[in-house]
Amino acid sequence: MTKDEFASISAGLPAEPGIYKYFDAAGKLIYVGKAKHIRKRVSSYFSKNLQSYKTIELVNRIKRIEFTIVNSEQDAFFLENSLIKEYQPLFNINLKDDKTYPYIVIKKEPFPRVFFTRKKIDNGSVYLGPFTSVAKVRELLDVIKQNIPLRTCKLNLTPANIQKKKFKVCLEYHLGNCKGPCEGLQTDTDYAEGIERVKLLLKGNLKPILHYFKEKQKEHIARLEFEEAGFYQNKIEHLLKYQEKSTVVNMKTGTVDVFSILEEGDFAYVNYLAVSHGSIIHTKTISLHKKLEETAAEVLLFAIAQLRETFQSDAQEIIVPFPIKFPAESVQITVPKLGEKKKLLELSLKNVNYYKEELKAKKTLNLKDKSAEEKIHILAQLQTDLHLKELPLHIECFDNSNFQGSYPVAAMVCFKNGEASKKDYRHYNIKSVQGINDFASMAEVVYRRYSRLLKENAALPQLIIIDGGKGQLSAAMESIKQLGLVGKTTLVGLAKNKEEIFFTGDTESLQLSWQSESLKLIRSIRDEVHRFGISFHRLKRSKGTFKNELESIDGIGNKTVDILLKYFKSVKKIKEASTEELAEIVGNSKAKMIHEGFIKKEGQDKNPAPF
Repeated sequence: MTKDEFASISAGLPAEPGIYKYFDAAGKLIYVGKAKHIRKRVSSYFSKNLQSYKTIELVNRIKRIEFTIVNSEQDAFFLENSLIKEYQPLFNINLKDDKTYPYIVIKKEPFPRVFFTRKKIDNGSVYLGPFTSVAKVRELLDVIKQNIPLRTCKLNLTPANIQKKKFKVCLEYHLGNCKGPCEGLQTDTDYAEGIERVKLLLKGNLKPILHYFKEKQKEHIARLEFEEAGFYQNKIEHLLKYQEKSTVVNMKTGTVDVFSILEEGDFAYVNYLAVSHGSIIHTKTISLHKKLEETAAEVLLFAIAQLRETFQSDAQEIIVPFPIKFPAESVQITVPKLGEKKKLLELSLKNVNYYKEELKAKKTLNLKDKSAEEKIHILAQLQTDLHLKELPLHIECFDNSNFQGSYPVAAMVCFKNGEASKKDYRHYNIKSVQGINDFASMAEVVYRRYSRLLKENAALPQLIIIDGGKGQLSAAMESIKQLGLVGKTTLVGLAKNKEEIFFTGDTESLQLSWQSESLKLIRSIRDEVHRFGISFHRLKRSKGTFKNELESIDGIGNKTVDILLKYFKSVKKIKEASTEELAEIVGNSKAKMIHEGFIKKEGQDKNPAPF
């Protein structure tokens, strides 16, 4: 649309808040925008000297403009997001998330069942969630089953059927998992109270449930019914363990939404943490494709609206890294500088950085932007280049790691059909080797890996890559010979410097073209085993450093160390804590031991014993 063409229709645009829609020559919706003043906002596209080529291209494609007037800027904001989500116009931010999320449904029926589903049907049932992890849903359902007796059968428990005594209680009743509504042993009201406790649990609000169990326990104790009191004590302990295992922040933080953003070129990554009653109940990171040079604030606002709608959040406070103009006046926007909220924001940023690095790693590992056919073609090329008997659909790669002879470990990564199969990755603590001996360490882990596969009658890889030269390859080959696997798989070594490939027994190495897809795949597998091994090694070293320093104190064991590190996060903070602060966590006697132990160690460091 030219400026002259727009001038003929501009007077008809309203001076009201609302949304505007741009259509191309084919009548396709290509952009949706919001505005406090529709006429001024749309006019800006045609009156400015546009700098962005993307915006120029958008304006050139506009053939028709439509608008919708709303009552407020807030209504415009939510309508814009709704239309973008529904139509995904070409020039709007693209949210790259087509996942179907799991829900927990409370079925609309007499004595409602509670179960897992991915389908949301408009039939009057209550859907709780969505959740980002199926494993999390199953864990929640297990917690519900352990603590809130509900029926799992599909019987039609109408009052008439119950009155006619059509049903008999099943094993779940005798196990204490159901109160027997099918025989009229539980009222509608009592069952409904259980459903309300389910809703509280799923929102992370365990306090009312724990209070209910404690009151029931007191009632039974008062009547000297100790077995029944013990039943509720078990439930209290189970819930407290679940609460302890959940990611818990300061309970005073309340219910908040936390968002962080990371930009990289035309892409942005946004992490969302939903915090309820001190627990992080949802965490999700999404990637967004910017189309028209949108600012970080614009992208973040769009993501906030989409994620809060998806996860049905009604939190009245949003924590963000910089000020944004959120249209809902009832929602408080917080940009924290210190304290627990700042820590939550840092945690969110840590998640978004990890997500970005994972995406980058996947691209490096040929997991994205290649079709299944392309991956098979690369594997066929690798088969030709290495003269393999079979197509290497299953590849495994090993690497050793140690630090000045301490904490020796090894790592193995597995690739299937040209993609990383992370569920098959393995870490190894070296058991039989003392000091630095990379050859013996490699022989140990290769033997352990393939003796286990043989024992389990599992499939062997067509190709095994040893990250190292001839010495490590020969050591690995000894284990292959001991296991009787010669000829059943191919073993190669990858020299660390020149990226030469060695076969056992060959004096000359094989050097593939630097630009060949085969070498790129091998190199990416090698880089992945390095990443995987180094991350494990760092963890082992840090844990070893922490635990060696703490466990060297007489009377302090693994369990106490784990409790202290979980609470204080570092040895430095444990050292700085007062005896009273330590006593609150591990008791007076251990707190005194720790305090005296650190004082004693400082004295030894200042006055070291002679050799």
